Amino acid sequence: MIREENLIPIGRITKSRGIRGEVEMRFTDDVFDRGDSEYFVLHIDGIPVPFFWEEYKFKNSDTAILKLERVDNDEQARRLVGCRVSYPLTHVPADEEERGLSTWQALAGYRVSYADGRPLGTVESVDDSTENVLLYLTTPEGREVIVPVHEDLVTALSVRDHTLSLDLPEGLADL
Repeated sequence: MIREENLIPIGRITKSRGIRGEVEMRFTDDVFDRGDSEYFVLHIDGIPVPFFWEEYKFKNSDTAILKLERVDNDEQARRLVGCRVSYPLTHVPADEEERGLSTWQALAGYRVSYADGRPLGTVESVDDSTENVLLYLTTPEGREVIVPVHEDLVTALSVRDHTLSLDLPEGLADL
C-alpha cells in the first residue's frame, strides 16, 4: 500500500498532449530526474496510484512531457489532467539534503511547522512574484493561511522529507 508520508509531491498534470497519450506535468521538484524510481504516483480521486513511465523530456524549466505505460491515447491522458504527481521517497538520492532548494517554488507540498514543532500546514502554492515570498498553506483543520518565508525565518529544512520549520512572530499565522 502506498502511504502519503512516503511520497514527495513533485507537480501536477496540466494537460494532455498528442494522440499517443502523452501528458504535460508542471513540476515543482525535479527529483525524479536524479532518483532511480521507474514510476510516479498520481493521486486519482484521492487515491495514490503508481504509473510507470516509458519516457519523459523537459519542455522548459518547469514542464516535462511524460509518456506513461498503459496511457495510449488522448482520451486516457485527458482523464489524468489535474492529478497531483508524487515521487516515492525511498528512491530519492541520499545526497538530496546537500543540494538544497532550487527555488522557493520547490516548497510546494512541504509540511510546515513552527520552530517549536507544532504543525502549521502544507504548502499548496508559493507566490514569489515580489521580493516578499509568500507561502499559501492549508492547515490541518483545512483553513488557508498565508505566511511569509525568508531565509532568516527558516530554522530547519529537510529536502529529503519535504519538511520546513519556521520561526514566525507570534500570531502572524492567525491573521
